[in-house]
Amino acid sequence: MRPLTAISSGLLLAACLLASAASAQTGGSEGLSPTLLAIKNAHTVRLGYRESSPPFSFLDQAGRPIGYSLELCEAIVEEIGVEVDDPNLKIEYVKVTSDDRIDAVLQNKIDLECGSTTANSERGKRVAFSPLMFVAGTKLMVPKASSVQQLTDLKGKTIVVTKGTTNEQAIQAAEKKFALGMNIVVAADHEQSYQMLADGKADAFATDDILLSGLIVRHKSQDKFRVTGDYLSYDPYGIMFRKGEPQLAAVVERTFRKLGSNHDLVPLYNKWFIARMPTGEKMNVPISLQLEEAFKAMDDSASANN
Repeated sequence: MRPLTAISSGLLLAACLLASAASAQTGGSEGLSPTLLAIKNAHTVRLGYRESSPPFSFLDQAGRPIGYSLELCEAIVEEIGVEVDDPNLKIEYVKVTSDDRIDAVLQNKIDLECGSTTANSERGKRVAFSPLMFVAGTKLMVPKASSVQQLTDLKGKTIVVTKGTTNEQAIQAAEKKFALGMNIVVAADHEQSYQMLADGKADAFATDDILLSGLIVRHKSQDKFRVTGDYLSYDPYGIMFRKGEPQLAAVVERTFRKLGSNHDLVPLYNKWFIARMPTGEKMNVPISLQLEEAFKAMDDSASANN
């Protein structure tokens, strides 16, 4: 585990990054920003979702997108309805992957990306992010019988990562640093990465620890796989949207402030990470001190603005 000071400084950096998009306020009612105007004209908000990122964004038994991130996005949609004076906005769900999600935002295919996306400075040059909604980090999933305890135990072995993730970058950087001679295989999405491990085609699967735990719970494979290793990256999550639209950014930030002031953020977290999910599984992942403090800051911010 990282020293608390390192995590705290990382949180400060994340908070600055995540808040930067929403720091500006809307400049009056003369006109709507491009995204908000398009939403008003179409009466529809397009939400990008992931098929296999439980409990953030995944499919229920009927194939409908559900999850923690999607509920946050649905709250943003309500606030967008207030901003554009249309309380009956429709939602269109658009499937994205870890590899095409940023392009989906940049190419105007979706309005909000509601998945498990890390907000970092590199991505912040291209897209904007909501305030902090979760903190994760890269770890390893291995078979229970495996002798692997940490990354260096994978010398000369095969590790699978999901294309377009910060985890892929973390593993490539670790390979360069430690010269382990790993065979790094890239899969299209988390489900395919999981299946490669399950089929014995890889010795480990590297992604965010919470996503590994979510996949294990979803597949009821607690007796087959375990999560191990030190954190190989620091990954603060946010809802992603188009950069350069202060009015949209202000709507997103206002949504989080309202959720904070109504004390809805922790219950929403508990719904997806503590209680039994609509699909029947339970994650049993208590809220971290860092995230609890971030949510409290939302509450404090809302109180200060009242």
